[in-house]
Amino acid sequence: DRLCALLSQSRASVAFCDVGGVGADAVTIDALARLALAARRNGCQVRLRRASAELRQLLEFMGLENVLSD
Repeated sequence: DRLCALLSQSRASVAFCDVGGVGADAVTIDALARLALAARRNGCQVRLRRASAELRQLLEFMGLENVLSD
């Protein structure tokens, strides 16, 4: 809810998310997918920064590489 309010207030078209310190696992993918959905509902796109090779591979495997751009 807080994120949706921030996105709505900012009217940004792109939100940058630094994922350099997160692991490449299902919990991270779930959180990022929810973030991308909330952003999209507010007319915004999520761009990842500092994604590890493992996280990028997992995003590709899950079919989310185009939803969560690097």
